[in-house]
Amino acid sequence: MARSAKQKLKLLYLRQLLLERSDEEHPISTQSLIDALERQGVAAERKSIYRDMAALEEFGLDVQGQRGRRAGWFVGERLFQLPELKLLVDAVQSCKFISRSKSQDLIHKLESLASVHQARQLQRQVYVTGRSKTVNELVYYTIDQLHTAISENRAVTFRYFDYNLQKTPVFRRDGKRYTVSPYGLIWDNSNYYLAGYDHDHGQLRHYRVDKMAELAVTGLPRAGGREYASLDMGAYVQKHFGMFSGQEGQVRLRCHNRLIGVILDRFGLDVILIPDGEEHFTVTVTAVVSTQFLGWLFGLGPDAQLTGPDWAVERYRQQLADVSAACTP
Repeated sequence: MARSAKQKLKLLYLRQLLLERSDEEHPISTQSLIDALERQGVAAERKSIYRDMAALEEFGLDVQGQRGRRAGWFVGERLFQLPELKLLVDAVQSCKFISRSKSQDLIHKLESLASVHQARQLQRQVYVTGRSKTVNELVYYTIDQLHTAISENRAVTFRYFDYNLQKTPVFRRDGKRYTVSPYGLIWDNSNYYLAGYDHDHGQLRHYRVDKMAELAVTGLPRAGGREYASLDMGAYVQKHFGMFSGQEGQVRLRCHNRLIGVILDRFGLDVILIPDGEEHFTVTVTAVVSTQFLGWLFGLGPDAQLTGPDWAVERYRQQLADVSAACTP
């Protein structure tokens, strides 16, 4: 490229240098910028650098000048600040539905939004903990296909699997494809779930996205009716403990006042707490009575009592009896 043509790229080179190599703790001196431009075949003088910095600032880049012993230029406010990038990196790293290699790819892209000096802090954060990750490399693209199907009101088909003792996939229904009308994606307990209308069973069900295989968006319109189109995903997650299935109902609890925070954290601030004596309250919530829900209730100990409905109480007693029998030597 001719020298005059490269001169037209001067502002772009400067912007790239500042974004990649500067921050408040690492300003770049004017002379260093001149030297870096020279290596790119771009001539620059000190006065022209000041004009260039003013132009970049007018364009919207938060260029800051620093005087004194560490005089130089750096980018102040960025699209994402370092604490925000750390939060995003930790979220990517903790997501079980994103494979380890895809996590590294995403984190590397997040690092590019910081200076090279700040990126080292993000790299250190990657290895804080070794959380379990999915081995299904296609999850990332499956999620994208599901969003497409939802936006286009199309049903999808896929095969669904579990793992055996050898940690290899074993398909349910002997490998037969599921046909599902997708209505929402749920991120719960570090897993992604699809909530959709199962065409074979004629009811709403949910599926772990990382256990789907060979997903395809069909030409079939979504089935299930309007009730699913307006489905409140937040309420759906709230009543499904750990996304386990079971019988849904209005469950009545009597709890000690020390559990008020626990109840509000789980069911939200809209639930109605009714005083029951000086130290207790009662509350009625919508919940799917699954083994996971009953396990959560058991974990609260004697401070939480299940008082109704009768079928839920009986289910709880039966589960306690089954667990007790399983513990007998």
